[in-house]
Parts: sequence; C-alpha cells; structure tokens
Amino acid sequence: MPTQTADEFPPEVLRLFDQYVHGAISRRGFLDGAGKYAMGGATAAGLLEALSPDFAQAQQVSPADARIVGSTFGYESPQGSGKASGYLVKPAGTLSADIPAILVMHENRGLNPHIEDIARRLALEGYLVFAPDALFPLGGYPGDEDKARELFGKLDQAKVKADFLAAAQLLKTHAGTNGRVGAVGFCWGGGMVNTLATQWPDLNAGVVFYGVAPNLADVPRIRAPLELHFAGNDERVNATWPPYEAALQEAHVRYQAFTYRGAEHGFNNDTTPRFDAKAAGLAWQRTLSFFAQNLRTA
Repeated sequence: MPTQTADEFPPEVLRLFDQYVHGAISRRGFLDGAGKYAMGGATAAGLLEALSPDFAQAQQVSPADARIVGSTFGYESPQGSGKASGYLVKPAGTLSADIPAILVMHENRGLNPHIEDIARRLALEGYLVFAPDALFPLGGYPGDEDKARELFGKLDQAKVKADFLAAAQLLKTHAGTNGRVGAVGFCWGGGMVNTLATQWPDLNAGVVFYGVAPNLADVPRIRAPLELHFAGNDERVNATWPPYEAALQEAHVRYQAFTYRGAEHGFNNDTTPRFDAKAAGLAWQRTLSFFAQNLRTA
C-alpha cells in the first residue's frame, strides 16, 4: 500500500496529476503547475514521483501463487488489430464444474502489473479471468507509465474496441467456463465496460470504476445489469453521469451506482496515494457480490 495518502497533497496538485495522467497537460505542464505548491523542501518532480505507481509494494497476489495458473494468451481479432494478446489466469487444479469468466479492462496505460494483480485477485475468487493489453499492437505495455500513456494516444480506438469485443466473445465459449461473462474496468477501462455493454448483448454483468459514459444513443441496447462506482472528487468523470443515468432509466436498464465521498479518481488503485482503502474495500466487496449474483446463476 502507498506510504502517503491523497489528503497529504494539495487538491490543486491532485487535479493537475489527473490532467497529466489523462493527457490534458504534458509532464512539463504538471511540473510547472505543481511547482507553485511545492513546499518544505519538496519539489514538483518529487510530487510527481510520490503520486506515481509503486507496483511491487502494492502486489497482493504473486504470479507464482500456487492457487492460480496464469499465462500470456494470444487471440485473433479479425475486425480489430488482427492479432491481440493479454493475461489469462484461472484457479489451479481440476475444477468440479465450469466457472464464470471475467474480462478485466485496464486504465489508459495498458496491461501494467497492477491490472495483472487485479486479474489474479479475481481468479482467487473462482473465475477464469482475461485482461487484454490494448497496447499489444504497439509492442505491449512498455514497463514505464509515461511511455505507456504516450503510446496509448497513438492507438486506433476503433480497433481497440474491436479487440476487446473479440476478447469478450472468446471468453463466452472458452473451455472450462459456464458461458457467463462479466466485465470490470477502471478509468479508461471503465468507459470501455460501458461501451461493451452497448455493443455486446451477451454480457451478463458489467462493473464500472470511474468510467465515462458511452454514446447515449446506444444505451437502449444495453442488456446486462451494471454496477457503477464513482469517486466523490472526480469532476471530469462525474459530469458524464447525470445524462447517462437518465438514459439508463429511460431504457429501463438495471443498474446500481455508488459514489464514495471524499475519494479521488483512481481510488481503487492501491499503487498510488490516490488509493482510498475504505472506499476501495467497500467497492470491491460490492463488485464480488454483484458478480456472484449475476455470473454464478443462470
């Protein structure tokens, strides 16, 4: 877990960091803006380093954990990039029955170690889990968050959506599964869950962590129940929610929405100071209950 918490940073610095993470300002833009709030020996560069992920410290489930089996898995995406890839992980041993599958959609940095850890956590709950890497056509996650964000801006988003749709379709018929597929996404991936729900009627459950709304004209096509988690301090994403909620209600889509007061965008990501243990713990328990309810029974 992070050694610092969000409330140790000026709100203005957190807003600048959110803008930087999502490409609204450059690294230099963050450093110039944050320099106004660097005090007590701190520097703008130090603030950026402190807010950046520490993957090793936050890992909950080791890739070598004997309770799971994980591997890189390539698949075909004819309507997208042609070839795609991701991280497939499942419970170890012989299962007594077929199990549900969950698609994990990453943030706007590709398949980094944190998202792989999320996939392993879900596998320990008894799911076959697949986390595609949107950056695979550009060489895959580069091991550096800044480089990953830069690469992300070069992606053909239409092809990425097709790649993730192909991954969902793959899970529905994957050996050892019960044919029921859920999806969970964070930030950019949360928005992708919203979009997938409008494009794929076979989705059985979608969980969205601080993701923007899909094309509202497509909302009547949603068939899956949704669970949506919002950070209280997240003006950018939260601004898309009221019209989305109105569209969900008009289309009679089943949904639950939760806002975590005082939490920052990215509150579930336990590799950075924006992590909020209380909000993340509650949201995760709600997520597991939602998936159990909608994926383990027909």
